[in-house]
Order: sequence, then structure tokens, then C-alpha cells
Amino acid sequence: MIQLNEVTKYFGEKRALGPVSFEITSGGAVGFLGLNGAGKTTLLRILATDLRSSTGEVTIGGIDVAANPHEVRKQIGYLPEAPPLYRDMTVGEYLKFAGQIKGLDRDKVDNRVCEVEEYTQLVPVHGELTRNLSHGYRQRVGIAQAIIHRPKLLILDEPTKGLDPVQVLELRGLIMRLKEEHTILVSSHILTEISQTCDQILVLNAGELIASGSEGDISENLSGAYRIMLGIRITPDSRTEDLVLYIQGLPDITSVEITQQDDRLLMLSVKSTTDCRGRLTRSLVKSGHDVVRLELEVSELESLFVELIGHKVK
Repeated sequence: MIQLNEVTKYFGEKRALGPVSFEITSGGAVGFLGLNGAGKTTLLRILATDLRSSTGEVTIGGIDVAANPHEVRKQIGYLPEAPPLYRDMTVGEYLKFAGQIKGLDRDKVDNRVCEVEEYTQLVPVHGELTRNLSHGYRQRVGIAQAIIHRPKLLILDEPTKGLDPVQVLELRGLIMRLKEEHTILVSSHILTEISQTCDQILVLNAGELIASGSEGDISENLSGAYRIMLGIRITPDSRTEDLVLYIQGLPDITSVEITQQDDRLLMLSVKSTTDCRGRLTRSLVKSGHDVVRLELEVSELESLFVELIGHKVK
């Protein structure tokens, strides 16, 4: 759905972005993660046709953004960091106006306003002036105007910024529902928001793309190892030392560490160069051991992010 090829953006002589190249397919949510000033907003503004790149090619839905930005905008819903509201309009008036300028028929726009107000839980403030809304409601109005024309691509720049914990949870739930109908791009420097709402992550640092993939992919590529949490039921004749040595001798296992032990259970942290859970289970059961826990442990995004930035700085 989205293709970028060697895209850069300069403001004067200062490089804010690039060169960046990547491809995003339709469906799901993609998170752009980076520190403040990493280039996230610049990149999203280029994708939203709000800013023109200095060099490179951008295509969305097979359409060249530079050659035909107006056609691309029909496919995009965009919520910038500050929702673009008209303070002297009511919520209903503003959404109707947004629908009309985005091409909705006059005889259909009222019904669509009702739909998006219900979807984003704005019905109670339909007649309120946007200037009197709380920050949480303003964000909801911003999302409502972005989806009113049913775009294929939804771009959200720091959507949870400034929200309280309850509002963050509500907006997170809304984003999860929106994933079912739109391809979503979300930028944030809040690690948990990206981790809990996005299927794929693109990490930016100083305008460069330094990592991409799922959280598990990034963890694997960075560390070169899978971490498996293994629980084995202990029997009276079990010898812990022999069991650890047995597991260490299996193919692809690089280390075994005891994390917990009592009379009934032995918990181990196993590192391997491959996801060997199936082979590990079969080997242990065949040797007469009961496996009661087997879980692939993925590093927390915060740790990965710090490690990625640290590698880049070096």
C-alpha cells in the first residue's frame, strides 16, 4: 500500500529525514517509534501529503504522492499532533463541514456524522463548541474528522499525547477497533502505546530508519537469541545438575539459567539460536520429564529501544 524509496527531507541545510526506504502492506497498525526530533512527524507529514519530500519517491495505493497529491488525499485520514478544529463550530457542525470538504454527498453527510459520532463516543458533545471540549474529546473529534470519508489509510501523530491514563486506555481501544477497517500509522515516543497497539514497528533515530519488524523480530535480530521460559516438574529422583546439562547439550541451545527452584518445580531461562520449543519439549518428555511451562519470552520494547539507540550512537 505504501512505498518509500530513498526519501529525504531538508529544511535549509539541515537534514530532518532520510534517506528512508520501506514498504507497508494493507491492514493492521504500524508504529513509528523514536525520540523527540527523530523525524517521525516529518515522515508522517510527507505520507499525509502535508509536506513534500526533498528527494525520493513516495507512492500510496499505487499513486505517486508528488505527481497527484489530491488523489492520494482521498485515501488518507490524518490527525496531526494538534487536532485541526474550528473553535467557533459545534462538534456536529465541524464534522459535517469536514465531511463535505472531503467529498461526501450533502444528502449523506448527516448520516455519516451520526455514525462517526457514535463510533468515537462523541454523541454527548454533538452540540458543544469545540473550544469548550476537554483534550480527550478534542482528540476524538480529530479522529472522527479523519475517518469521516472512510479512508483506506489513517495517520495518527502522537494521538495519546496529553491524555490522562483513563483517556489513554479509551483511545487505545478505539485504535484497536479502527484496525479492523483501516491501515493505521501511529507515531509515538511512548513505548507501551506502540507495543500494545501496533503489529509492526519502525524505529527512527536522527532521521534514519534503524530497525523494523515486529517486536519479536527486532528482539531476535538485535540479540541473535531466543529466550524461552521453561518449567519442569520435579520428581524425588530428579537431579537438577544433570537436567541442566542435558538441556545445554541439545542442538541450538547456547545457555541455561535456573530462575526458580523448589521441591515441585524447576524454572529455567533457556537461550537458543532458534525457536526450538517443539524439539525441546519432545526431548524432555521422551526423557521422562513433565513440561508444565513453555513460553517464548520477548524483550520489553523499552529495553530494545534503549539498546537500538545505544548501538546507533556508538
